Amino acid sequence: MTGPDPSTLIPDLLAGSAPFALIARDGRTVEVLTGDVVDVDLLSDIPLTDATGTAREVLALVPFRQVRERGFVCHDDGAPLRCLVVDERVSLDRAETVASLPSSPVPLADAGFDIADEEYADIVRRVIADEIGRGEGANFVIRRDFVAGVDVDPRVAALTWFRALLEHEKGAYWTFAVVTEGHIAVGASPEAHVSAQNGIVTMNPISGTFRHPAGGATAETLAEFLRSTKETEELFMVVDEELKMMSAVCSDGGRITGPHLKVMSRLTHTEYMLRGRSDLDPRDILRETMFAPTVTGSPMQNACTVIARHETTPRGYYSGVAALFTPNGATEGPTHDLDAPILIRTAYLVDGRLRVPVGATLVRHSDPDGEVGETHGKAAGVLGAIGAIPRDVPAAPPAADPDAPTDPRRPLDEDPAIAELLASRNDRLAPFWMNPQDPDGSGPFAGRTALVVDAEDRFTTMLAHQLRHLGLDTRIVHWSEVSDAELDAADLVVSGPGPGDPRDESPRMEAMRHVVGRRRVAGAPLLAVCLSHQILADALGIDLQPLAQPHQGLQKTVDVFGEPASIGFYNTFTARVHPGDRRGITSGGGDVVTHVDIDVAADPATGDVYALRGPGYASVQGHLESILSRDGMRTLERLISHVL
Repeated sequence: MTGPDPSTLIPDLLAGSAPFALIARDGRTVEVLTGDVVDVDLLSDIPLTDATGTAREVLALVPFRQVRERGFVCHDDGAPLRCLVVDERVSLDRAETVASLPSSPVPLADAGFDIADEEYADIVRRVIADEIGRGEGANFVIRRDFVAGVDVDPRVAALTWFRALLEHEKGAYWTFAVVTEGHIAVGASPEAHVSAQNGIVTMNPISGTFRHPAGGATAETLAEFLRSTKETEELFMVVDEELKMMSAVCSDGGRITGPHLKVMSRLTHTEYMLRGRSDLDPRDILRETMFAPTVTGSPMQNACTVIARHETTPRGYYSGVAALFTPNGATEGPTHDLDAPILIRTAYLVDGRLRVPVGATLVRHSDPDGEVGETHGKAAGVLGAIGAIPRDVPAAPPAADPDAPTDPRRPLDEDPAIAELLASRNDRLAPFWMNPQDPDGSGPFAGRTALVVDAEDRFTTMLAHQLRHLGLDTRIVHWSEVSDAELDAADLVVSGPGPGDPRDESPRMEAMRHVVGRRRVAGAPLLAVCLSHQILADALGIDLQPLAQPHQGLQKTVDVFGEPASIGFYNTFTARVHPGDRRGITSGGGDVVTHVDIDVAADPATGDVYALRGPGYASVQGHLESILSRDGMRTLERLISHVL
């Protein structure tokens, strides 16, 4: 409904003490939510109904520390899971609201980053060498905070910044101000983490950051960014990570559309959209998708461990979500829809201190100085929008040139050359994830059962989805919970991927060795993937070695037992046979060789082993479930056919 005149409501909010939230998300209106604040411990405690069972609307600020609900580690600062239980919602005209908000600049004192540029660059180097270089994951997001003192009434500061964001930031998914006792959050988040409406779940992975040059972006400068291998692979890796989540909560696994551009005032990002169907409670969807790989890394569990090692202070709400649960009137299934943007590009004000956390995604070929620059650009996007630093002056549009191949005045996201560059990215991706999908129980292996053992990389959810498409009745079990009885009962066991050094003596590695060993000794059908492939190779007497350059998010076309296959690789270690060894590469120089009684698919030059097969078992180093595996389903079916 339409609410009161903003010129009356805004002064009341400024003068009062009650909590409230302002949200702009449709380009036309500003939603004003008022009610009572309730802090709860768990996502399941978010009070979506009152004492009579009546559904009610709730806006929840979910801190990063909630990853503990998934058993992940973090620096626990006690930040509350804060719920604004909405008593009243009104909708205001956006332009009228802007005119009624305070506009005097909010001065900052002692402003600067909490971590110096040189120190942050050193952290980047350590993460690349010690984490990515040791196989702990494909990418990690490490943050630093821009901090300053603010000597202005907190409510005035919040609404001043909110006005500035509405006026000067563009492309935001949500622009918001949440004002509660002792804590204020004001931001313009570009990224919807997850939404659920009428059973349709949507995720919006965004990655790759193009900082607009002085005078504004052009098609030429943007095209150079879009051709960057680093930026392209960075986006592919986060899409893979979010597809893991989609496959966990959606019966149809999730379909990719895009890529698109997300154009903001100082930055442009690239993005995909993922959609699937789910009948889960939206709180459960939120738990299974904590949190976005674009602000944590992958695989998720190890990313949290790496963050705890390299960030010395808690994250607070940075990289969490603002989750709006709205009653949808349903009598069956989920009673609430969910809209949850990521808490990034957000300024926090607590006890007179402003904090703007920003992070860079670190990958195998990150440049430390470039990542330092990325954090400056992201901080400037917020600080410039709220008027804390000078804003960019847009360059005047050039005159039209009738002989030019493209119109320089055209918005960049409508430029045909840019659209062609974006679309060309999909040529590298697996059609399986680009097309509608919903397993119907048919397939070449219908009537068989599969048990997937999770070694702490939820690529297993994508694998399970593919196995179901092949007709297998599939279940996932964590490495710490799998029993011998379960291992023995399954028609097929898929021993899954995971982070780390396969030569370690950790409980996880020992458990995965047991899974592989028990099935192999019994002659029972086994498929081993990535980490488990390395464990199998080691058990067969094949050497394990670290790669000189980690293959994290790398796409290669390799020969798999006489058939070329385009496959995505996420590995730091490799099994390796020796060229020239009669047990290794044969004198014929082909990629399929004999190693004792084992078929070995290996690189003829390096000896890196891409796949193995023997009596009742097969393995693959790459991730056939990845979006980078164009031939993933075909190769998976071939390997399972051999095993069964």
